[in-house]
Amino acid sequence: MTAPTPQAPEQLISTEAVSGIVVLLAALAALVWVNSSWRESYELLWHHDFPAGWATGISGPPLRFWVNDGLMTLFFLIVGIELKRELCEGALSGGRRAALPVLAAFGGIAAPALIYVALNPSGESISGWAVPTATDTAVAMGVLALLGRRVSPTLRILLLAIAVVDDVVAALVIVVFYTAEVDGAGLLAVALGIGTVLTLRRLGQYHAIAYVAPAILIWGGFLWTGLHPALAGVVLGLLTPLNTAGRSARAPVRRLEALLHPWVAFAVMPLFALANAGISVAGMSIDGRDLLVGLGVVLGLVVGKPLGIVLAVALGLWLRWVELPKALTLPAVIVIASLAGIGFTMAIFFAELAFERPVALATAKLGILIGSTTAALIGLTLGFILLRRTRSTITVSSVNRL
Repeated sequence: MTAPTPQAPEQLISTEAVSGIVVLLAALAALVWVNSSWRESYELLWHHDFPAGWATGISGPPLRFWVNDGLMTLFFLIVGIELKRELCEGALSGGRRAALPVLAAFGGIAAPALIYVALNPSGESISGWAVPTATDTAVAMGVLALLGRRVSPTLRILLLAIAVVDDVVAALVIVVFYTAEVDGAGLLAVALGIGTVLTLRRLGQYHAIAYVAPAILIWGGFLWTGLHPALAGVVLGLLTPLNTAGRSARAPVRRLEALLHPWVAFAVMPLFALANAGISVAGMSIDGRDLLVGLGVVLGLVVGKPLGIVLAVALGLWLRWVELPKALTLPAVIVIASLAGIGFTMAIFFAELAFERPVALATAKLGILIGSTTAALIGLTLGFILLRRTRSTITVSSVNRL
């Protein structure tokens, strides 16, 4: 069997773009399914208990758990790998241009959170403050691709870099704000797993199979501690050696990313959307408290995200903390800032953690769908108005220029 070829930047972005469309179709399928005459089968499927052991007959966690807490580990693994690559050799590797996506991402997190909290200052509702702070990388890249040649390579890379920072901050938010208590025994398991990974690296062992056992130990340790187990993927991604033979295609991290990325893009994320986007609107009764939850999410995504990113970039330019690449203009930044309001996958992920009441959760998800759709339409409209056509292509040098 031939090892997968590492993805070039243009292939990576193309995969993200097509994946975004597939994720949206999966979400639409979930909405239609749960609001049809077959709605009971939807809940039965995702709440179906899988056996804990093949021969024991003991019930295990439901299917939705294995999607959200199991398969999503692979999504966070890709996030960790992308972060490490960007820190070592990409858009976040140093200088004022490297500070651009970091500052933009933090502005795009702070502003929607403040808008949401202003509308939901207390009670259970305030726990959803992080919902409108997330950007869905795949869907945002997919919508950006609809602008065609109006989008420069640098603009695509900037949106990808902002989304990577956004995902990493999201992981930290889950650890700090959505974890009730931490079990010390689980931390020992995580430490043992990390120690095993580092030992294998030091011994020069780079075969992926050798890391399966410590990866399972780290995942199980996160679950044991009370932390979200999918976050084990970020840890494993950061621990993955960037290369062992210079910049050749034999670098294990590149092979791993090339192997996993299509599965994450076209299987894991659509499955997550299918499992979590099912919102039944039949007989839904929303009181004033829950209405503010939905409104906070919509305004956070549609207004807060672009406002925070544009103001952060403008402030950074004024203070000379950041520098725009020559191929990038402020109107172009406004376009991707609007598209950053597409917070679909990670926003739903946050909503599942933040709300226990079904009505509050459903309202938050409905706000995510409305806000993300509105942000996409605004971003597309601005893109057709503000961006000019270009014939440039994405190259490795364009990645490093950012």
